[in-house]
Amino acid sequence: MLILTRKENQKIRIGNNIILNIVSISDNHVKIGIEAEKDIAIFREEVYQQIIENNKNSTTKLKNELPENLKLLKINKIKKDDKK
Repeated sequence: MLILTRKENQKIRIGNNIILNIVSISDNHVKIGIEAEKDIAIFREEVYQQIIENNKNSTTKLKNELPENLKLLKINKIKKDDKK
């Protein structure tokens, strides 16, 4: 991890397209302005972790539902074969 020391109104550039601006500093808070292209996703870490957890739960839920869906497909296939 790179650690930089910055003062209020100083900036940090990441690559060619991302700029972090230290907007203000108070006792326990730092306000950071982020300039980046609109297609770059920017999340607070706790929000990002929640998104990851929700995606895992959705995948698990779909896996649990999949066998029933497969059973229906087999039934449909048998019915198709019966018509021949």
